[in-house]
Amino acid sequence: MVIVPGQSTYAELNPLTMQHNDTSTRFSSGSNPWLLASVTVFLLVWVSTFVWTNDLNNWFIENALVFLSLAFLIGTYRIYRFSTLSYVLISVFMCLHVYGSQYTYAENPFGYWMMETFDHSRNHYDRLVHFSFGLLLAYPMREAFIHWLDYPRSSAWLLPILTTLAVSAVYEMIEWAVAEILFPAQGPAYLGTQGDVWDAQKDTFMAFSGALIATIAMGLTRNKGLINEK
Repeated sequence: MVIVPGQSTYAELNPLTMQHNDTSTRFSSGSNPWLLASVTVFLLVWVSTFVWTNDLNNWFIENALVFLSLAFLIGTYRIYRFSTLSYVLISVFMCLHVYGSQYTYAENPFGYWMMETFDHSRNHYDRLVHFSFGLLLAYPMREAFIHWLDYPRSSAWLLPILTTLAVSAVYEMIEWAVAEILFPAQGPAYLGTQGDVWDAQKDTFMAFSGALIATIAMGLTRNKGLINEK
């Protein structure tokens, strides 16, 4: 890749960070290997979790937001297109989430592996996914605030962090409502609190921490021209 001084930055030429929000520009998965790979991997993981889940009712409940998210991304595709990097980050997060839905978060095998390896007192897979929510989705959020919603770039540094906090809090309330209405007998067992009365607050803090780290990383890489905001 040759970069001509004064004309293009690495981020503008990099297929991962190149912007695709111009609806007159068509880019197919065939001409975008990163997009094709991320979508393919997600679909394979998603289908496998459905086939091998040990709790089908829980799988559908946990994946309700996945269905809504996919409908949103597909429905708005002709209106606004994220950069390929954003689609990759979204795919990675969704893979982590649906993998958790296969076993329920509290019974996730990777969480048990972390529990044994690092001598944890509980299965922390739920905390890992909440952290990943902020870490992986802060960049797509900032991108949407700047290129789709036309927020000033200065405001778009803080908005992903605030959005992460808001969404995390709403998610915890939805989770509580679902447990209260559909699974009153299971209570904390369904919520996966694992005996931690501060579980919801800690989950929200993990998401906030991930978004904060991602925002700091974006600031550092932006100054080096590694991400494209044009």
